[in-house]
Amino acid sequence: MLPVDSPEQVRARLEETGYLLDDGLAVACYLALRLHRPVFCEGDAGVGKTALASALAEALGAPLIRLQCHEGIDASQALYDWDFPRQLLHLRAAEAAGVKDADRLERELYDRRFLVARPLLRALQTQPSVLLVDEIDRADDEFEAFLLEVLSEFQVTIPELGTLRAEVPPVVVLTSNRTREVHDALKRRCLYHWFDHPGFARELAIVRRRLPEVSSRLAEQVTALVQALRAQDLLKPPGVAETLDWARALDALGANEVDAELAVATLGSVLKYREDTERARGLDFAAVLAGRGA
Repeated sequence: MLPVDSPEQVRARLEETGYLLDDGLAVACYLALRLHRPVFCEGDAGVGKTALASALAEALGAPLIRLQCHEGIDASQALYDWDFPRQLLHLRAAEAAGVKDADRLERELYDRRFLVARPLLRALQTQPSVLLVDEIDRADDEFEAFLLEVLSEFQVTIPELGTLRAEVPPVVVLTSNRTREVHDALKRRCLYHWFDHPGFARELAIVRRRLPEVSSRLAEQVTALVQALRAQDLLKPPGVAETLDWARALDALGANEVDAELAVATLGSVLKYREDTERARGLDFAAVLAGRGA
């Protein structure tokens, strides 16, 4: 596991991967590693929740195992399933070979070689590993209760095989875009951290760290424009991911800096709703850029 003795060391190791974090998140990650507690990350889409799991995996040198939640997801999709086609082939081969021992056949059919491990089971069986449970707010109440049970003990019981327990619990990151409230029982099991949009200085540092090929001038202008857009009454305020997309798009157009006309022409890189684009056109881009010395 990550050899760290303080939140500051966690911050340093994550920043080596290009992920910049504040004091609160550094403490949460440190405690998650020390206490084997999941980190519950809540906030708008595009603020770096999923990227945290990727950064932890890179810092640990561990595989990232992702469970994407959605409406109707159930335990078989998250935990394990049996490979029925292979079991059927085995059964036919045994019959062709004249095997008559029904008990033996039944034992063989539920051997581990026919077990299909889904993300949760793979995470329990992989040491070390980082398990990302993405958008838990999209799953239903029953799946939440099931997940709480698994994350409490880091073990699962498969009737045909018995109880499987993680020798080393995975580092778990849960994310929620807060499309609905997740139950308190699950949150109590976790270390909670609210992800807000970063301020200008930190967002600019993220852009420079993630996109070193983009000119300093362009990075500063794009960051200032995104900060101004977030102050508008938008349906979907742009996250850090959109800031990076916008800077990357402008760089691909060969721009070392941006003016108001080019900013408006490339709004599709940062805003994804027609209503937001219309509202953004009311923003005085030239004035925002002038505030940055344009």
